[in-house]
Amino acid sequence: MTFAELLDQIGGMGRFQILQVTLLVIPILLTATHNLLQNFSAGIPDHHCRVRLVHNNGTDARPNRTQMPTGEEDLWGIPKDASGQPEKCLRFVAPEGPPLNASDEVGGNGTATEPCKDGWVYDRSIFANTIIMEWDLVCNRKTRRQMAQSIYMGGVLAGALILGSLADRFGRKAILTWSYLQMAVSGVCTAFAPNYAAYCAFRFLVGMALSGIVLNCMSLVLEWVPTNTRTIAGTLVGYSATFGQIILPGLAYALPDWRQLQFTASMPFFIFFIYSWWFAESARWLVLSGKAEQAVDVLKKVAQLNGKKDEGEKLSTEVLKSSMQKEMTLAQSSYTFASLARTPTVRRISCCISSVWFATSFAYYGLAMDLQHFGFSIYLIQVAFGTIDIPAKLGSAIGMSYIGRRATQASSVILAGLAILVNILVPSDLRTLRTFLAVLGKGCLASSFNCLYLYTGELYPTVIRQTGMGLGSTLARVGGIVAPMIKMTGEHCSYLPSLIYGTAPILSGIAAVFLPETLNVPLPDTIDEVEGRITPERQSLTGQSQEPVLLQKLEQKKTLDGEIC
Repeated sequence: MTFAELLDQIGGMGRFQILQVTLLVIPILLTATHNLLQNFSAGIPDHHCRVRLVHNNGTDARPNRTQMPTGEEDLWGIPKDASGQPEKCLRFVAPEGPPLNASDEVGGNGTATEPCKDGWVYDRSIFANTIIMEWDLVCNRKTRRQMAQSIYMGGVLAGALILGSLADRFGRKAILTWSYLQMAVSGVCTAFAPNYAAYCAFRFLVGMALSGIVLNCMSLVLEWVPTNTRTIAGTLVGYSATFGQIILPGLAYALPDWRQLQFTASMPFFIFFIYSWWFAESARWLVLSGKAEQAVDVLKKVAQLNGKKDEGEKLSTEVLKSSMQKEMTLAQSSYTFASLARTPTVRRISCCISSVWFATSFAYYGLAMDLQHFGFSIYLIQVAFGTIDIPAKLGSAIGMSYIGRRATQASSVILAGLAILVNILVPSDLRTLRTFLAVLGKGCLASSFNCLYLYTGELYPTVIRQTGMGLGSTLARVGGIVAPMIKMTGEHCSYLPSLIYGTAPILSGIAAVFLPETLNVPLPDTIDEVEGRITPERQSLTGQSQEPVLLQKLEQKKTLDGEIC
């Protein structure tokens, strides 16, 4: 009897599984919110220099508001840019007195300008308060906005590396509970951050907690549900993140002050922390960690909750160990990261699939974190960016099933890159077309993510599958860290960021063409099988490959982080 059959014996997808999956999926809604929160908490409002004129006696000499047209009382000392809009970072050199009438020529000392010295005036019609307004992250300090997002993504990477390995040592439940608490505390502290440095530090901790939540949530969901419902359970987690993206703009619209938004998105994690103590630890992890007795106790409680108490009483450590004999044998195998590059075929797989992981995440966050660029309401754009994931994931699943993994993977990233590059050629006044192309590109990248998790697990053999997934996940985080920094190149050339964001997916799509097809191919367990020294046909005849083994190893390492797509 396999472990999957054992789960069916004690209730299959029973009351315990339904309740645990539901309680695990709910927090994913808000992790997706945190992932894209800075679109709103760091929203950039229209702004210009604060104008302050001083008479020789030191008194404020700004013109009386009754002398100026409505809405222009703060613009009379601001020069215009090439498009006729007020300059954001310059003002006329302050004259010794104001104009007497609105029609008088205002230019201070001729046409001389200077940087803003008395702060900025912000348009608060869309955002009541953001970190941009509060700490004046504009003009010569505007790159700090991108830096804050990169620091957050650095936290996501650190969490995947640190909390992921700790989960293998201390268990999924313990690290998940800790991650909920860390998210709650660091998220609330972010809402009360006194300065920019503290904000970045707390956001880093939020990113770490997000990785811990997503990684262990996925493990507990998929390690407790029967084999025939794992696909549905995994899809449910993915779509939960999608709905989180759709909920975010409504939450941000209702709470236009970034501190209130941050606080509201963080407080529920205290509730998640409290009820997480009820979760059952993964029985698979307990057995593989040498805690078979605890695993039997947990399984008996699950059986009782599912109305299968008699079946649960029949369980013993001997039955459980025999059910997981193959998993225990594979867990004792010794392989390192070097195994990903030691043999030619595996080395080619590692290079090609890693480039796709990096490029997908890189372009995804390049698009998802620049919603104000399109000229429409940021709230509507965020809804569109979230909603496109629904058909994109469905299309990816259909493509993988009928035209194959390789074609679906390559076409999704190439189409995403083309959509981004074509947008460079679209005039800025065609806002609807530009937005459509951006949403299309984001949908293709979501489709790529959906394919990557399954395809990567099928490419690597069981003995290094978890290691291969870890490599891909790491490079995806690196892509998320680098993406905001590329925005800074726009200061030198306006179309350069889009050129880079579009080129990377196309190159990775070309690399994906060199990957082997895995549709309807038996899953490999050893490196020799991947290298072709043991053929898939021979492998299938000997019965050495079991899909449940793939699912266990793959799904233990799935890290959807915000980026759950």
